[in-house]
Amino acid sequence: MRSIRPWVVVEPPDSRGLRRVVVGGETVGRAWSLGELRKMLGRLGYPEDLNVDDAASVSWRGGDSGTWPDRAWRRRAVTVLMVAGLFASMALNAAIGWPDASGALTFAQRISGVLFVLSGVVQGVAALAALDYGGRRQFKASGAIVLLGVLIALATGSLLLFMWLEEMEFTPYVLVFMPLWFWSLCTLFLLVRDKSWKGVPQPKRFAAGVVATALLTGISLAYSTMYQPAAAPMHFTLRAEFGKSRADRVLPFVQVPLTLYMKNTGGIPVYIVNDIYTVRGRGAEYSRYPDRRALVREWSERAGERGEEAERYVSRLKYTTVSSGHFYGPGKRLEIGQEYSLKRVFQLPKDALYDTVSVDLRVSYMRKDRGKLDVDEFETPHYSWDKEAGRFHCSACGRLVIYHGMVRHNNNLVNVTRNPRYVTAIWSPVRDPISSISAFDFKGESDFVKEEKRELERYGAAEVRANAEVSLAELLMSSGV
Repeated sequence: MRSIRPWVVVEPPDSRGLRRVVVGGETVGRAWSLGELRKMLGRLGYPEDLNVDDAASVSWRGGDSGTWPDRAWRRRAVTVLMVAGLFASMALNAAIGWPDASGALTFAQRISGVLFVLSGVVQGVAALAALDYGGRRQFKASGAIVLLGVLIALATGSLLLFMWLEEMEFTPYVLVFMPLWFWSLCTLFLLVRDKSWKGVPQPKRFAAGVVATALLTGISLAYSTMYQPAAAPMHFTLRAEFGKSRADRVLPFVQVPLTLYMKNTGGIPVYIVNDIYTVRGRGAEYSRYPDRRALVREWSERAGERGEEAERYVSRLKYTTVSSGHFYGPGKRLEIGQEYSLKRVFQLPKDALYDTVSVDLRVSYMRKDRGKLDVDEFETPHYSWDKEAGRFHCSACGRLVIYHGMVRHNNNLVNVTRNPRYVTAIWSPVRDPISSISAFDFKGESDFVKEEKRELERYGAAEVRANAEVSLAELLMSSGV
């Protein structure tokens, strides 16, 4: 005997056009269309040709068998865009975080990289949840998970956009994070409009967890990019000393030992960008005039020569380079606590017209926690007089040895928003060494000076010096001449 009560009840469509199907008082599923309803009923044993308009078989609420407001193409397009955006953001976060997580020098920078990798994992889970959220929403928390993934994408995109605006340099990542930033804004609007968090059992705790995670991530990034690199001190010990000279057994020369020494006594390893030691002999004319006015005149003349300390009784100083060379070598690393010493012997004629002999040791470096130098490229010297040196060839520049290599910031978050910088070191035995860091996209000399100063500070580049001076009389005396 057939019951008067309808076997099938089709509820009114929800906000997405999905209609709940109840059979015998139990929910058996949801249908987007009449075709899906027939398939569902067919699996339950109903005939394929069931007359769905027969009130004795199907009860329609909130519309009849023709009321199916779902726009399948629109819903699927939104779902595809949501999933694609989350997967793209996942890949971006992984690309940013993995180099730091696996190879950053400091613990804080590794933690920052790990956070980006973990946030990428969350976005991957959110992309899978978006398939359920755009479908029948069988998992109650899928909307909240998608919302969390989109919030992470928005936070990452906003941070990258903020950092990019500081320099406004084109990088391939701009074509990724800018569209993702706009995508996250639009997706967030849709999720908020639909109140995607409604399925979470305790939405307040969920919101508190999101805020706490965002704060911890922000503090970690601030610590790793600003405070920690600036807080670690840099200390160098640098010495240059003359040894006891010896007269050559055959030639009329005096052999003078020279010891150069350095030690990284700070808390950060460094790259040596450029270094040079230069031994010079000083010749001078001494006063022949005993009257006071001549001494005052010589004092004034001496004060204006080479910007050096004023000295009485001497004038017309002349410095002659006796020996010059690299100390440690451009591109080499000096780790924490590492020390290095070099011993050299140079020769002086016994009748040299010098009154003093001095050595000047200069070492330029950059902090290893601020950047990663392409050492293989940088250690290769280029000679300005060599016609095969390409763009480094300069016949009018004199005999210069040029070192050039790319440097990347040690925080990969910076690398994706800025073009790489290049370290250039110029060495010559007859001129002061030059060390520079720039992007080579400056316009005019003033822009270059500003950019170079900014980049030197950004990468923690600096120079340390040591010098010593001894009288030629003392060297000759110690050699027995």
